[in-house]
Amino acid sequence: MMSPVKRIGLVLGAGGLTGQAFHAGVLTALAEATGWDPRHASVIVGTSAGAGVGAYLRLGLSGPDLGSMLSTEPMSDAGAELIGRLGPSGDWETPIGPRNWPRPPHPRLLARAITRPFAIRPEAVLGVTFPPGRVPTESWAGSLRELTRTEWPGVEWPAEPLWICTVRMDDASRVVLGRGNAPKTDVATAVAASAAIPGYFQPVVIDGHDYVDGGVHSPTNADVVRKEKLDLVLVSSPMSTSRNARALTRSLPVRHHFRIRLGQEVRRLRRRGIPVVVFQPSAADQAAMGGKAMDPERNAAVVRASRETTLRRLERGRHAERLAMLAA
Repeated sequence: MMSPVKRIGLVLGAGGLTGQAFHAGVLTALAEATGWDPRHASVIVGTSAGAGVGAYLRLGLSGPDLGSMLSTEPMSDAGAELIGRLGPSGDWETPIGPRNWPRPPHPRLLARAITRPFAIRPEAVLGVTFPPGRVPTESWAGSLRELTRTEWPGVEWPAEPLWICTVRMDDASRVVLGRGNAPKTDVATAVAASAAIPGYFQPVVIDGHDYVDGGVHSPTNADVVRKEKLDLVLVSSPMSTSRNARALTRSLPVRHHFRIRLGQEVRRLRRRGIPVVVFQPSAADQAAMGGKAMDPERNAAVVRASRETTLRRLERGRHAERLAMLAA
């Protein structure tokens, strides 16, 4: 009798370009050590950088090919053919237009603050009231949109679950695009909304509302899968820190805060009986990532470091029983 197919959830957190590289190293190591292919995850949750990686996986790019692409190394023929159909990327570094002033709180945000004050996260409020950025996300989202149009002709979203987290500026609420009653849009626009860093990128308009980076609610948003029937959830969290990291950097307090936030989400999943394995940057990973999350020059070093860290961790066997189902 054949064993039932295991349902694996994959959560990919925020973290800029170096965050994407961290994901690539983790996924490459998992493929090498277990044979598991993240493209077959039952549900993929992506936030900011993780939204872009999730889209690539659903488009058919493997974890190792993602690592090769970010390291400017040769990819497989299938990976090279897929990436070769990306459209041209524009200038995503140069602001346009005059500087913006902070936005006054939207009436819906004020109403929510009065009726449900404990439901609003301070960082989300800061994110939606920050001066809007001036770099258009279409400068790079258009490149991804070109690929999705050729890969999914006539379809705006993949058949397999891809949940992309963003934050609506009207009321600082998290919105999970691609799930349930969320506004309908295409994947490239959803990725742009999820990665619209407040103060840097322009907000993204969907169905008449402005959206910004889902990371202002949570860098991981792992708890959105808490009601799913999953056998295991894997979380890759570039913006937090591993328990044993001893790197004394300026980002350490922020990373510890995000580690605590992720811990709260993981406990919500485990209370539902869902096993969770989390991958967070070690001291070596953080050294490779440096202090500039949007620095493409660090990608290759981050992919190598996170792959090696993950392989060493998998060799220790702490989560061997949980991860054994990946090879089933």
